[in-house]
Amino acid sequence: MLRDAKKTAASLCEWIRTYMSAAGETTKVVIGLSGGKDSSVTAALCVTALGCERVIGVLMPNGVQKDIEDAKQIARHLGIRTVTVNIAEAVNGLLHAVATAEGCDVLSNGISDDSKINLPARIRMATLYAVAQSLPGGARVVNTCNASEDYVGYSTKYGDAAGDFSPLQQLLVHEVRQLGEVLGVPHDLVYKCPSDGLSGLSDEDKLGFTYAELDHYILTGECESTATKERIDRLHRMNLHKLQLMPAYELQTQER
Repeated sequence: MLRDAKKTAASLCEWIRTYMSAAGETTKVVIGLSGGKDSSVTAALCVTALGCERVIGVLMPNGVQKDIEDAKQIARHLGIRTVTVNIAEAVNGLLHAVATAEGCDVLSNGISDDSKINLPARIRMATLYAVAQSLPGGARVVNTCNASEDYVGYSTKYGDAAGDFSPLQQLLVHEVRQLGEVLGVPHDLVYKCPSDGLSGLSDEDKLGFTYAELDHYILTGECESTATKERIDRLHRMNLHKLQLMPAYELQTQER
C-alpha cells in the first residue's frame, strides 16, 4: 500500500509537468480511454498536472464496445475533449490482407488466435500516434500499464505496452486504485472488473489468479498456492522481453 497516496499523486503530477516541460508549454497529451481504472487514473493525473485543455482522450471501439459509456463518463468527469475512432475496419482489413497475402501458406493454421487478440491493441496504439501527430503542435502518447500487469507481461508488445511516458509503471493494481480514490475518479471505474476488452474474459480469469494474489507475491515473495506461484514465475520469465530494450549487436572497434 502507498503510505501517503495524496503525496504520491502530487509527486506524479510534478513528474508529468517536468517531463512535458521539455516538450513545450502548449504540447498536449493523448491517452486511450477504455473506461478502466488504469486509463481513468492516468487521465486524472494528466489533467491535474497539465489542465484539461492539454489532455485529449481517444476512444477506440472495435465495432461495438458495450462499455464505451464508461470511457465517456471519465471524459465528462475530467472535462477533456475526446476523439472517437472505430478501429473495426482497420482491424478487419489487416486480418483479411494477411490471410489472403501472397505466400500466406507459411501460416500453418491461418492467423493465430493470439494474433487476432493482439492486433486491435496494436492498431489502437497506431491510432493514438496518428491523433498525436495530427494535433497542432503535436502531442505525447501516455502509456497506461501498471507494475502488476508488467510483471507477468499482461500487455501487448507495441500495443498498449508502448507510449512516450508511463506514470503508472511502478504502481501495483491496488496502489493505482488508491490513487484513483484520492484523485476523485468515480468509484465504479476505479473498481471496475478489469478486462482486456478483446478476449471476452476478465484479466483475472485469463491470468489464472487474482491481482490481489499477484500484488502480494510481488511485494512479499509469498504465495499460498504453489501452482499459482509457479504460474506467476513462468509468466514473468516468458515476458521479460516486453520490459527490456530491444537487443542490438554491439559493433566491436576492430570491426570498423
